[in-house]
Amino acid sequence: MIDDGKRNILGIKVSVIDYAGAVAAIIAAARERRPLKVSALAVHGIMTGALDREHRWRLNGFDIVTPDGQPVRWALNLLHKTGLKDRVYGPNLTLRVCEQAAQQGLPVYLYGSRQVVLKKLQKRLTGMFPGLIIAGARPSLFRRSTDAEKHLIADEIRRSGAGIVLVGLGCPRQEVWVYEYADCLRMPVLAVGAAFDFHAGLLKEAPRAMQEKGLEWLYRLTQEPKRLWRRYILLNPTFLALLFAQFTRLRSFADPGVEPKTPRNFA
Repeated sequence: MIDDGKRNILGIKVSVIDYAGAVAAIIAAARERRPLKVSALAVHGIMTGALDREHRWRLNGFDIVTPDGQPVRWALNLLHKTGLKDRVYGPNLTLRVCEQAAQQGLPVYLYGSRQVVLKKLQKRLTGMFPGLIIAGARPSLFRRSTDAEKHLIADEIRRSGAGIVLVGLGCPRQEVWVYEYADCLRMPVLAVGAAFDFHAGLLKEAPRAMQEKGLEWLYRLTQEPKRLWRRYILLNPTFLALLFAQFTRLRSFADPGVEPKTPRNFA
């Protein structure tokens, strides 16, 4: 099990962690009823913080930021000699957390996406893990919530008896949600990205060979070119350029960001 703190990638503190370390930390927090902010970041997620100082502050306030994409793992190994042998991919982390939650009787709450996705996701997860308790599920509002709605949502999750919340709102909305909700929920809250669509069977994952070679972005681009072309065609080269600047010490990336002045209340 690996859980060796965090290292700086383009100003974002990324956890040097493996699946076992991440799952152990999440389950321990769930059993102790304490907040834990968790996200799995690929290149796009890192860049949302690298280019936005307020969002960088949010991400650097997370307890665990796993290297979701192979390029992020490679960056950790290149810059900090961490020797990580595998990434911690959000969809796989979701399944491992659900497996342990089922074994230990920790109910899970699903937040985000659409109602049709949540229904299929619940059916599939309980099929894979018969002992898994789904305490509740609520689809995204696909807009900002009012303060009253935010309190209502938080109260609903607390009253559900959930021990862990899985959030699928897409990056960076889901990280904003976790940042704003986790402390008041007093339980681990995980931003898991496309895991909802993948495990509901509505979106295909990249072939394993492409994932291992860091080409998952290319597969996803071919699946959703209109939605994702800006993310990958523009941000991937920028990530590489900034990574080169950090590696050669042309830039230090020491700025932790600035605390957001007002909440965004994404829901």
